Amino acid sequence: MTQAYSTQMEAAKHGIITPQMATVAADEGIDPEIIRERVAAGSIAIPANHTHTALHAAGVGEGLRTKVNVNLGISGDVHDYSCEMEKVHTALKFGAEAIMDLSNYGKTHDFRMELIGMSPAMIGTVPMYDAVGYLEKDLAQITAQDFLDVVRAHAEEGVDFVTIHAGMNRKAIDSFKRSGRMMNIVSRGGSLIYAWMEMTGNENPFFEHYDELLDILYEHDVTISLGDAMRPGCVADATDASQVSELIELGLLTQRAWERNVQVMIEGPGHMTLDQIAANMQIEKRLCHNAPFYVLGPLVTDIAPGYDHITSAIGGAIAAANGADFLCYVTPAEHLRLPSVSDVKEGVIAVKIAAHAADLAKGIPGARDWDDRMSRARQKIDWDAMFEEAIDREKAEEYVASAQPSDPHTCTMCGKMCAVRNMNKTMAGEGVNIL
Repeated sequence: MTQAYSTQMEAAKHGIITPQMATVAADEGIDPEIIRERVAAGSIAIPANHTHTALHAAGVGEGLRTKVNVNLGISGDVHDYSCEMEKVHTALKFGAEAIMDLSNYGKTHDFRMELIGMSPAMIGTVPMYDAVGYLEKDLAQITAQDFLDVVRAHAEEGVDFVTIHAGMNRKAIDSFKRSGRMMNIVSRGGSLIYAWMEMTGNENPFFEHYDELLDILYEHDVTISLGDAMRPGCVADATDASQVSELIELGLLTQRAWERNVQVMIEGPGHMTLDQIAANMQIEKRLCHNAPFYVLGPLVTDIAPGYDHITSAIGGAIAAANGADFLCYVTPAEHLRLPSVSDVKEGVIAVKIAAHAADLAKGIPGARDWDDRMSRARQKIDWDAMFEEAIDREKAEEYVASAQPSDPHTCTMCGKMCAVRNMNKTMAGEGVNIL
């Protein structure tokens, strides 16, 4: 990037197409000038910290393929960094464009530096999670400046985006207290800030010192992902006063960030019934000025522990088809435990399917090419070609190998009654022999 401009947005506003914009344009098959215009307007974000040299830049936002994020990181009960790195490799193998290190125990610096050093995917964090371990202070003893110092440390290390729950101010808390929510606040970072505010009597430090926060992010071109502390944690709480009042504030904070040339993404729900998803996407785009929307799920029902990668993928497909730009995966372990490597695999595959299904619905250029290649392989009953196009090749191969048909041009579901086999024969003028 030209040295005079510190961020992707600043360069874009001055008519500069950065190498990262050119990469996004090439990957998406879109004119680089269109990418530049949308970065300047804020409808596309390209999270790309100056010091993340392993990064393969990806764009999030208007007209682009739906991107997916994988959460991982150690906890106080399970802190095996080698296992977390195995999860990283699994996420990258199955095409995650972003990885968030949500480690919340001990000194997380070394793992984060290793992750930034090797990952072509963008890296995100929630600095609030790291504050207690980084500062070695109890929550009530942490100062507003301490919180900003942790953000600065993450920015200097090279993270590309940070989730900051800046919209949960005193006004939003007042709405929350009067709303009578079933699940209260389920955002981990949001709950910690709420507790800090209640214990100290102070305003949200990230809201009160927002300009200083933006200065830190601008210096390193760290994208701010404005977190939804008030996201609904059950379908009963969806689209309530707490959620909407915070979203209004996030829209105002978005404009302030753009004025300082800091890129923005907006985080969204949460748990939500199917009929509310499309409207929520439209509300976010309207209130937050078409900023990229990053959603967790939404999970469309609360009854499926052990299968929440499915409840999330259903909601994610609908959300992305109606305007969401970035989907955060959910694993089968959601609400139950820290996910294993196999949980990560199941979660990332489910969300990649949801994202691709949405891209088909939105008519993203080139999205259907993948499906067409698979369809041509199926029409020819070309197993090797089908395996090549499968989102999880190993699983597809295992299924076929586990039950061999008498005719290798079929599977054990239909055998010689296979419609594809018989149509191929008939169309070629051959007879069809079932017996």
